[in-house]
Amino acid sequence: MSKELQNKELFQQVVVLLQNAQQQVLRTVNSTMTYTYFEIGRMIVEEEQNGKERAEYGKQILKGLSQQLTKEFGKGFSLSSLEQIRKFYLIYSNSTMLLRILNIQIPQTLSTESDSQKTQSLSTEFKNIDFQTLISFFKLTWSHYTFLMRIDDEKERSFYEIESEKHNWSVRELKRQYDSALYTRLALSRDKEGVLKLSEEGQIIEKPKDIIKDPYILEFLGLPELHNYSESELEQEIINKLEHFLLELGEGFAFVARQKRITFDDKHFYIDLVFYNRVLRSFVLIDLKIGELKHQDLGQMQMYVNYYDREMRLEGENKTIGIVLCQNKSDLVVEYTLPDNNEQIFASKYKTILPSKEDLIKLINSK
Repeated sequence: MSKELQNKELFQQVVVLLQNAQQQVLRTVNSTMTYTYFEIGRMIVEEEQNGKERAEYGKQILKGLSQQLTKEFGKGFSLSSLEQIRKFYLIYSNSTMLLRILNIQIPQTLSTESDSQKTQSLSTEFKNIDFQTLISFFKLTWSHYTFLMRIDDEKERSFYEIESEKHNWSVRELKRQYDSALYTRLALSRDKEGVLKLSEEGQIIEKPKDIIKDPYILEFLGLPELHNYSESELEQEIINKLEHFLLELGEGFAFVARQKRITFDDKHFYIDLVFYNRVLRSFVLIDLKIGELKHQDLGQMQMYVNYYDREMRLEGENKTIGIVLCQNKSDLVVEYTLPDNNEQIFASKYKTILPSKEDLIKLINSK
């Protein structure tokens, strides 16, 4: 081996080591700061319990603390920042997940006690938890938590927290996934036990249906909702924004091909997009349709899936999955075109703009 090659390999190894160290330091800093804010919030809330007129006393505590900390440390401790830190503690000290991880048992009698008594009991419990145990729970940045605190439903908030850590979402990607109602879209296809798993484990992919969303939100393509674009234009925009499309598809997807040609006798057919899902160990075929879904579209996808199962699937791989993405569909057409035990062919709507919260709820409830 040449000296130049040896030096190059050494350089690459050192670069990887330093990059990993930087990431570890960053994670440690983020966790430590978040833990610190949690503790400050606990101290503020505990001090508030000493006031006779808690509402007014609490305001005075925050105001005075803000002035003193700003004088000592500079920016970052405004009144609104401290109010947010206080809110952070109140939300996460009542987190079902955190209490379970730390094995904190809240006595049943607390359900009939005042909020003040419950808060005091929790504060005592957290005071006895050692630093390393508690800090290990906070794995995201403070910016992530300030956004997560806006989500009122604990199960939904827990889901986005788990997915952010699992997939290393930036705050921007977290906001995008929340705005596209990812949790709601996934929860609709699950029973009560499945919804509970979402909040405790995030999205777990065990069967083909677990990767399906309805609708898919493709606002990142930049295509107007009612614009007269063709299927080929839609496909090209997806290819241009492939990284975003893979994020929307979900966990484990890898791009394989576009316009994949298959031939029967002298007839050629073209599958719009071919992916492979590493979690399910199966090919995923996607056909794009402008307008209303027709039963022929499902029949064509069945043909594609059959071909891949018989000609492309390797030993040990699972059956191929087919998804037809359309602008509109009749659930009855889908139901009566596909067999009762169908686990391979799916039809989902797509939207090329991010609907308003109200429109998205109507869209999802119309299923």
